[in-house]
Amino acid sequence: MENFQDLWNSIQWDLLSDLLKRLLAVLLCLSVHETCHGLAAYALGDPTAKRMHRLSLNPLQHIDWFGLAAMLIAGFGWAKPVPVDMRYFKNPKRGMALCALAGPVSNFLLAALCMPLAYGALYAALSGTAVGVMIWLFDFFIQTALLSIGLGVFNLIPIPPLDGSKVLFAFLPDRMYGRLMQYERYGMLLLFVLIAVGALNGVVNTMYNAVLQVFGAIFGLW
Repeated sequence: MENFQDLWNSIQWDLLSDLLKRLLAVLLCLSVHETCHGLAAYALGDPTAKRMHRLSLNPLQHIDWFGLAAMLIAGFGWAKPVPVDMRYFKNPKRGMALCALAGPVSNFLLAALCMPLAYGALYAALSGTAVGVMIWLFDFFIQTALLSIGLGVFNLIPIPPLDGSKVLFAFLPDRMYGRLMQYERYGMLLLFVLIAVGALNGVVNTMYNAVLQVFGAIFGLW
C-alpha cells in the first residue's frame, strides 16, 4: 500500500494535465481542418471524402500517428489528407482552391469560437463555479485557439502540399498548373528542409502575429 501511495504521489499530475490539453487541442484542430476540406469538396460535387467516411470530426478518421507525434513534440505535424477528385468540379482549379482554403478558414473560425468559450469559463471561475474545472477549460480553449490560428497560418504558406499552394496555383495557366501538381509530392521534402533550417520562421511569425492582432482587436484577451 505504501509503495502504491508513493507511486501515486510521484505522478506529475500537472504535466499529465497539460499533455492532455495539448493532445485534445491538436486532435480537435486537425479534425476540423480535414473535415472542412471534405465538406467543401462535397459541396462542390465531389463525393469521394463522404464515401471514405472522412466527413467526420472523429479524429481516428483523420489522424496520421507520426504526424500527431510530430505536432505534439515539435509543433509541426500533419493529418491524413482528405481525398479530393477534382474531376467532379465544374471548374477544377477553382474547386481545388476552395477546398484547400476551407481548411485554414475553418481553423480561424474554430479559434473565433473558442474565444467566447474561454471568456465563459473564466467568468464562471471568477464567480466561484467549479473553479478548478473552469480554469482548466479556460486554458484548454486558449491553447486550442492559439494552436488553431497557428495551423491555419502555416497552411496558407504557398508551398506544396500546403493549402496555400493550391490557392496560388489556381491563378496559373493550365499547362503550368498541371506541371506543378505533378511535382507536388516533392514539396514535402522541400518543406521539411525549410523548416529544419528555420527559413520559414520569419514569414510564419509575421503572419501569425498579424492574425493574433486581429483576434486581439476583436476579443481583447491577448
